[in-house]
Amino acid sequence: MAEQAIGLQAKKTDKELYSYQKGAIDQIFDKFETAQEDYHLLYQLPTGGGKTVIFSEIVRQYLKNHSKKVLVMTHRVELCNQTSEMLTGFGVVNKVVNSTANLDDQDRYSCFVAMVETLNNRLNDNQLDISDIGLVIIDEAHYNSFTKLFKFFEKSFILGVTATPLSSNKGLPMKDNYDELITGETIVSLIENEFLARAEVFQYDMGLTSLEIGSNGDYTVKSSEDLYSSTSMLDKLLEAYKKHSTGKKTLIFNNGINTSVQVYYTFKAAGLPVAHLDNTATKKQRKQILQWFKETPDAILTSVSILTTGFDEPTIDTIILNRATKSLTLYYQMIGRGSRILNNKDKFSVIDLGNNNYRFGPWGADLDWQTIFKSPKFFVERLQNDEDIEGRFKHEMPEEIRKEFSKSEDVYFDLKDIYITAIAKGESSKVVLERSIAQHAKICTENSEDVYDALALAKLLNGDIDQRIQTYAKCISRSTFNFLSWLKDDYQKKLNAYLRQNFDAIFEEIHGFPPED
Repeated sequence: MAEQAIGLQAKKTDKELYSYQKGAIDQIFDKFETAQEDYHLLYQLPTGGGKTVIFSEIVRQYLKNHSKKVLVMTHRVELCNQTSEMLTGFGVVNKVVNSTANLDDQDRYSCFVAMVETLNNRLNDNQLDISDIGLVIIDEAHYNSFTKLFKFFEKSFILGVTATPLSSNKGLPMKDNYDELITGETIVSLIENEFLARAEVFQYDMGLTSLEIGSNGDYTVKSSEDLYSSTSMLDKLLEAYKKHSTGKKTLIFNNGINTSVQVYYTFKAAGLPVAHLDNTATKKQRKQILQWFKETPDAILTSVSILTTGFDEPTIDTIILNRATKSLTLYYQMIGRGSRILNNKDKFSVIDLGNNNYRFGPWGADLDWQTIFKSPKFFVERLQNDEDIEGRFKHEMPEEIRKEFSKSEDVYFDLKDIYITAIAKGESSKVVLERSIAQHAKICTENSEDVYDALALAKLLNGDIDQRIQTYAKCISRSTFNFLSWLKDDYQKKLNAYLRQNFDAIFEEIHGFPPED
């Protein structure tokens, strides 16, 4: 056929397929040959495993052995262009169907690559002939925007590919649109065989109960912005970066443009090489920023959403999750951006400031994708909520503050346990805060020569007091902003008063002699 004659050329890439990729291709072609022509098959493979390589080879073999055409769908322009380039490398001549494409020569092509929204418009306007499409491949198939196009391909074999077979819309499970799931290599296997880098996770215990969940099932941008744009959270982010990633190429994910901008200014003020990128950037700006990020060894790029898919930069050393998410797919996508192997790179760092590791488990954990595919609701409902996660936290002082209390063997105070014990004895909840103040006063005194030293140390306990007040408020089920603010101020005043009144007695009890005048 004339169409097939120009559909394939000599391969322009020397890319060799790995054994697991060949095995996946064999499995998929077995379904081509045995299933009905309108079968919907879903293939799962972790980010970095080479999904585009696999389906590019599938297209090449399909066009070589079948008389029908192929359509590849993506959800973003960048993916559309990358896919077209990969197909070309495999010797597949293809036509990109974008908003400016001239389709007058469409009869000359056996393979088309299109973005979902553009394709939908072209099909509704009858501008693209799809009568001879035998195979439809959907990249990043977990995005449910593709489903509206299925009606056009009722006689085509549909192959969806994704790293996470869990729909982005909990109301539209993937099992409703795909007949079967084939799972590829696990992340653990890819790491062991040196196809992916290993993640070293630095997990911070974060108080996230102020976050609100939106209609899409994930945390709202507004509540995330309110929390992560605060001075304390920006300081914590900068501290975490300096401790675990100084001098390393770092990609920061945020939930909100304002947060990312604030992160940019915070790092800029600290004299660090940083850039900000979001979906309002022009193509030229985006290209310049990503080129700078690629070429700068210690570059820091703070971003919002757009770099979760279709972005490969193997030189990334650290991923910072400066946000929380309820989406397993997003969690895997974000961390996956750092998993590419490069030269001597066999590991990368993940700094989690959103309790995501607690919520979903470690990246690369042995997830049962078949069960998730068949029963997504059951999986989502089993995820731990923030209160349960935070209920297991043991608050620890930051290292630099803990050094100021070095003479105290233990500075931890289990307020929740003290509360439970007090209530069980029929005591008032107020005694819990009184005992907490007494313990704070004790560690201040242990590390002081006089009451003035102790009062100065008490000022360093803001973070510790915040945590105790938050815990106490949860215990008594009162957590309004005004109440918490009043309670914290009241606590600090009572601690200072307690130290002034009792310093001498506490000092003598500790040391066996009174403080010097």
